[in-house]
Amino acid sequence: MTAVLNNISLYAIPLLLLIIPVYALTKGVKVYSVFTEGAKEGLTTAVMIVPYLVCMLAAIGMFRASGAMDWLVTLIDPLTSLIGMPGEVLPMGIMRSFSGGAAEGMLSELLSTYGTQSQIGRIASVALGSGETTFYIVAVYFGAVGITNVRHSVLAGLLGDTASLIAATIIVNIMWY
Repeated sequence: MTAVLNNISLYAIPLLLLIIPVYALTKGVKVYSVFTEGAKEGLTTAVMIVPYLVCMLAAIGMFRASGAMDWLVTLIDPLTSLIGMPGEVLPMGIMRSFSGGAAEGMLSELLSTYGTQSQIGRIASVALGSGETTFYIVAVYFGAVGITNVRHSVLAGLLGDTASLIAATIIVNIMWY
């Protein structure tokens, strides 16, 4: 089975890159002009979201540098201890709502400090894969399409992030405790 999956993965992308344009040509689509038009739209969108992305990255930097992250962790830690979440995981769980890259960096630090087989490493790994970058989505994707009323979206996203962090902690504690 592994050999079959390896062969499929080896040829899947080259086949798609061949099949899609051939199919489009059989339907009478001018592949090159449609591709360049899509690339132009993608570049326009990328330029449009840069201000939102810069704003979000600046806000993350201020949040961490101001000590607000440490204050928030200290405030929430007594509650998370009730469900068995180590305080070391909480900053990564909070950062996940802001930036996936920053959260991955924090996970890497946790794994190198505590190990991949530690309870902290397991909870952090599952939590990283369970959460979403709520503020990134609001800043970049909503900004790209001009949505400005994001109040309910942020609340729903943060509730989902919180639920995934709690579920990751409970499930890992059930499976490996």
